[in-house]
Amino acid sequence: MKTSELNSEFADFKKEVFAGDYFIHNISAGSTMRILDLEGNQAADTLFYNARNPSERYSATDTIREQGNVYLTDGSVLRSNLNNPMLEIVADTCGRHDTLGGACATESNTVRYDLEKRCMHACRDSWMLAIAENPEFNLGKGDITHNINFFMNVPITEEGGLTFEDGISAPGKYVELKALMDTTVLISNCPQLNNPCNGYNPTPIEVLVWNA
Repeated sequence: MKTSELNSEFADFKKEVFAGDYFIHNISAGSTMRILDLEGNQAADTLFYNARNPSERYSATDTIREQGNVYLTDGSVLRSNLNNPMLEIVADTCGRHDTLGGACATESNTVRYDLEKRCMHACRDSWMLAIAENPEFNLGKGDITHNINFFMNVPITEEGGLTFEDGISAPGKYVELKALMDTTVLISNCPQLNNPCNGYNPTPIEVLVWNA
């Protein structure tokens, strides 16, 4: 695991994102963004887009294929659906992040847990609210595709399935990414109460940006 050389006191931008809230922001090429797990074991469901052409977006398929690893950590290059480098993880004190488990939705809450869970808030709801309230980012429902679950622990079983386990993060852990193109960042700070990824207790994260 690689730690950062950046001082949070000198960040150009800081925002605390409460559990269940969304974050949407553009960062310019060369800038560095830190996602900070304030209280530990929170899941930050994150989407990335080319800020100049949102039809180009983060692709789990291209990223996994090119790096030959299903998990993300320092040194991982996040690639787009055009196989272009979008961001690089330059520091990571958590050690591993999920890019396969997807995001919670009302439908998946129903299938995984119980019909009564359908109306619980979910990450896909947060993303839809974000794009509805921020039309200047030129995103629509069809742009909600592959996401990364920063800080989330989703091991692959020997049979090739996925399990959602206790988080491996802790208070103050972070992941830091350098933008390799002008990038739109869309985060749902996960409100999920039904699996152990966040200890059944969703908590805030903080996003910091150092401009290029």
